[in-house]
Amino acid sequence: MSNNKVIQTSYQIPKTTKSLEYKALSNCVKSLGLAKIQPHIFICADQTIANCCSKRASLESWEYLKKRLQEFKLPKLQESHPICVFKTKANCLQVYCSRPIMVVYRDGVWYRQANPEVIEQLVQEHSIGNKVIEKYAFLTHPLPETSLVSCEHLIEA
Repeated sequence: MSNNKVIQTSYQIPKTTKSLEYKALSNCVKSLGLAKIQPHIFICADQTIANCCSKRASLESWEYLKKRLQEFKLPKLQESHPICVFKTKANCLQVYCSRPIMVVYRDGVWYRQANPEVIEQLVQEHSIGNKVIEKYAFLTHPLPETSLVSCEHLIEA
């Protein structure tokens, strides 16, 4: 019989640390343009276990998406261009068919066969033109309206 004791400790983050964290988060939101992101694209790529397509094909799609968004100068918010597109490489979106899967949020549009040709259409028509590519979309589930949450609670005691 073991005599395991649970020792409870409490640790409160000092207000100055919380204030620094709040400032750092606020700076991130501002510098990255997080509050102004229009589409945020998630794509299945670089999977641990390749279920829907080969790892090579998924990485080819990921690299193409990065390149085209950069060429259109969409990853960063600019005065001359009000659209800020974020991209995220997801290990797996759990849809195990139809090649790389891609989902575009806030619109909640799920795309199949996200190869470079489809990604080209997506960048030009969906990301810039705000038009769903019906031929490749298999689900639309938009997010509700959102608002920026204040981080003031981080500096409260």
